[in-house]
Amino acid sequence: MTATWFTAADCRLEDFRAVCEQKTELTGYPHATDVAGNVLIYPGDLPNTREIQGELIRALRDGPGIVVFTGAFAPDVVDRATAVFTALIDEQKAAGVRGGDHFAKPGANDRVWGALDKFALRDPAAFAAYYDNNTLALICQAWLGVGYQVTSQVNVVNPGGQAQVAHRDYHLGFMSQEQALRYPAHIHTLSPALTLQGAVAHVDMPVETGPTLYLPHSQKYPPGYIAFHQPEFTAYFEDHHVQLPLAKGDAAFFNPALFHGAGTNRSSDVRRMANLLQISSGFGRAMEAVDRTAMVAALYPVLLSHTGSVDNVIAASAEGYAFPTNLDRDQPIDGLAPPTQASLMRQAVAERRPADRFEAELAAADTRRDFRNP
Repeated sequence: MTATWFTAADCRLEDFRAVCEQKTELTGYPHATDVAGNVLIYPGDLPNTREIQGELIRALRDGPGIVVFTGAFAPDVVDRATAVFTALIDEQKAAGVRGGDHFAKPGANDRVWGALDKFALRDPAAFAAYYDNNTLALICQAWLGVGYQVTSQVNVVNPGGQAQVAHRDYHLGFMSQEQALRYPAHIHTLSPALTLQGAVAHVDMPVETGPTLYLPHSQKYPPGYIAFHQPEFTAYFEDHHVQLPLAKGDAAFFNPALFHGAGTNRSSDVRRMANLLQISSGFGRAMEAVDRTAMVAALYPVLLSHTGSVDNVIAASAEGYAFPTNLDRDQPIDGLAPPTQASLMRQAVAERRPADRFEAELAAADTRRDFRNP
């Protein structure tokens, strides 16, 4: 019988092992050139055909969950982008900006949040050369169809930068176990189909520089968004992960449900730069545009004396999700995601804050989230 809800008790390590210890067979993927550490390796010049898209879908969904394209981005194109990203990082440091991170201590590494639009505005010609990339279009169309939305975060792991704890990615991967448990099982199945994760190597990444650690096939474990929080699964990941060196211009793409985490940079002089691509389905939007700030400002005085369920009213009116946001200003300093409008409203009602104070807090939150604010 198919589960309707997952619990921590559903996470059994022996079941996880049975999934993850499958072998990736090259014969099932005729356009791949190799299998390394159970990861499929593809050339970076494949044509964009329905046949190849289908093969990549199977690789990400039913196979190892990760593919690497060698030479996907031309080195000179990468170097132009690297120059832009390096300048942005230098400017952040000069301004005293100490960036937060989802899975690392703030300031440990160098981040450029919202790198996509910053890149386009800083050097439109370099942006066009970089994103005019057939491999990127191929894998995005395969996993998400048309109308996808690209976002980018540049991550530089400096010498001595520590490995991340194994995790899954956005959406449910950016939640605590308690939060993830509130979503029914079919949403756990849906979440990986909403985004595609990618990383473009901007420098050569031998293993000592700490390229990303992966656990092939782990995306197929149904309660994995609960399991990755549990120590026995973390220990298994640490003992069984694979780590592939990448050359500048190589690109890895993976199912967001794959267990993974950045590795420790044990080099003495390599600043490991990757452009982390998160591509989202165009379907992740409501049908109507709604002015939720105006709604909750009008509702707040009513909720201070409301005798029914305040939570029900907040759920129907306030923005209950932290993303998208301007991560330069609205950073995940105290957790995996910034506070939501709904959580702000809930706390304000509980503390009986004056309406004018709540409206000022709403305005400040909107300012932090607005991409037009530097």
